[in-house]
Amino acid sequence: MSLEKSIVMLVAVVMLLCNKAYATSYNVGDSSGWAFGIAGWENGKSFRAGDSLVFNYGAGAHNVVVVDKASYDSCSVPASAPTYTSGQDNIVLNKGANYFICGFNGHCQAGMKIAANAA
Repeated sequence: MSLEKSIVMLVAVVMLLCNKAYATSYNVGDSSGWAFGIAGWENGKSFRAGDSLVFNYGAGAHNVVVVDKASYDSCSVPASAPTYTSGQDNIVLNKGANYFICGFNGHCQAGMKIAANAA
């Protein structure tokens, strides 16, 4: 491998590592965790692509479902939606709008949903 290609590879690796080093981890709901009435917790936060959201809740009491805007607005769970159930779910944000709801009956309607927009 030529010296020029080696330098380009090294710069690319350093840039990737730097991006990861600046990612922030957010505990959804802060000390309250993923709970009823959490909607709005995300307001005023400056999320970036690569940041992670940590959803803490009692396993079996709730879940976290990744949905699109229409499903977020209607509190509906698409059959193919990614669903997390560990009680300590760590989800990395993609650039743009990221929508999450609790898929348990009535929980989303009770405010267990957030919409995080990542720059």
